[in-house]
Amino acid sequence: MQITLEQMVLMAGIVAGIAIVAAAGWLGERARARALQKALLGNAANSQAVDFAALEELPPPVRRYFLHVLPQGQKLIRIAAIQQSGRLRTGAKTNKWLPFTAQQYFAPMAKGFVWDARVKLPFGAHIRVLDNCIFGIGSGRVSFLSVFPIAAENDAPELNAAALQRYLAEAVWCPTALLPQSGVAWTAIDEQSALATLGVHDLSVALEFRFNQAGEVAGVFAPARFARIDGEYRQLPWEGCFADYQLVSGIRVPRYGEVGWHMDGALEMVWKGEIISIQYDAAIAEMKE
Repeated sequence: MQITLEQMVLMAGIVAGIAIVAAAGWLGERARARALQKALLGNAANSQAVDFAALEELPPPVRRYFLHVLPQGQKLIRIAAIQQSGRLRTGAKTNKWLPFTAQQYFAPMAKGFVWDARVKLPFGAHIRVLDNCIFGIGSGRVSFLSVFPIAAENDAPELNAAALQRYLAEAVWCPTALLPQSGVAWTAIDEQSALATLGVHDLSVALEFRFNQAGEVAGVFAPARFARIDGEYRQLPWEGCFADYQLVSGIRVPRYGEVGWHMDGALEMVWKGEIISIQYDAAIAEMKE
């Protein structure tokens, strides 16, 4: 079959059009991520010193935790930049694990984070996931090849609560975010656990923190956290565990974590991640570029 000059021109125009649309979509997703990062940066106030004297009023396991992970003279962290890699499942009902890499920014003053992840698919394809929480307002966006939108949601009450609980759990990578100075209230449960409660505007969430003998957060648990299943929100028990604590800029943080849902009497892990690197406050200069 012969292809005429007119057909070649038409095909070239179609390919060029697709490329332009793809480039515009990619740039749009990148701009959206940068805008969220800038919003966090805008709420990174000047650091204050950690009030170690005030720790005496906390439940014993919580006090031991802060004394174990924070060096004397530590200031409140303004921004944490975290590089992650790992595997995840898109739902507890699937057995397929997908590799991912992610860049996360964490800002205690904004009670928020931005998680920008690429989930690898076969044949070089990927799904981009952009999750965030800023001052108790959560949003999530999923796009194919960082171009074509698949799903998006913003400021739903269930999503806001789930996002703020995630913020509390992931504060183990930014420990000063868990201090009373950062708005977290602690209530004793027993010698190895305590309840952390955080309120933002009219929203209040809580998580049970479980500590090991070394004084580290070994796990977190919520008897009810909103999960989106089959297009609707349901509250399910949710649990995370942390391990491999190491020093980063003098702060002791876990380099490994897993989270999952309790379903049908079993804990179904859906996310397993390793921390490749963490930068504290230096991320502010990077985000200004």
